[in-house]
Amino acid sequence: MKSGVVYTETVVHAAPEQFVADAPYQLAIVSLEDGGRLTVRVDGERVVIGDRVEFVEERNGISFFRKA
Repeated sequence: MKSGVVYTETVVHAAPEQFVADAPYQLAIVSLEDGGRLTVRVDGERVVIGDRVEFVEERNGISFFRKA
């Protein structure tokens, strides 16, 4: 399972057309344990920089992570 640490995060209030129904939602850049960084959607509880997160699922090509 993919996991990592939140490098940075933001909450999207003015979403693109295909995600308007989801707004507001949180995006994060995660520093993965196996190297590299990935931009992800946050599922569930809000995260902050430094939080450990884990992969939940992929929906329509978007990776969803949650607080570990």
